[in-house]
Amino acid sequence: MENIVNYVLIGIVVLMLIALPIMMNSKNKKETQKIQEQTNSLKVGDKVLTTSGVYGTITELKFDETQKLVVIETGGKEKSYLTVDAYAIYTVFKSEEELKKEAEEKAKLEKKEDKKEEVVEPVEVKEEVKAEEPSSEKTEVVETATVKETKKTKKSKK
Repeated sequence: MENIVNYVLIGIVVLMLIALPIMMNSKNKKETQKIQEQTNSLKVGDKVLTTSGVYGTITELKFDETQKLVVIETGGKEKSYLTVDAYAIYTVFKSEEELKKEAEEKAKLEKKEDKKEEVVEPVEVKEEVKAEEPSSEKTEVVETATVKETKKTKKSKK
């Protein structure tokens, strides 16, 4: 029994040693691909943040065979220019036009999802029909009428 448990534990450890590097490698590939796409999509006029914390606007792109360089304009009134490697760009901020387009696309998708979620279900309407009971006034009138008629008949028999 102890032998089987030991083999099972060894098997689990071996599987973890094999699976862990595979999972880490796939995660690294995704991150590398994301960075590569961001670097390739850089264009003049993009507002960026570098990994060192510098905010600026791209004014020039220089692509050599060995490296990709980006010239960033920084500062307020006193402008300064900084040349960094394209891979030093941490974030590219989206322009207002891009944000509006994304918001419109998101709204369209939400409307489509709402329409899909709306399912028209037939609703059964049950009407309860209650027999109207004569009100107490009508009953009295009817009773008095019958009483008078019976009295009249009695009188006529005499």
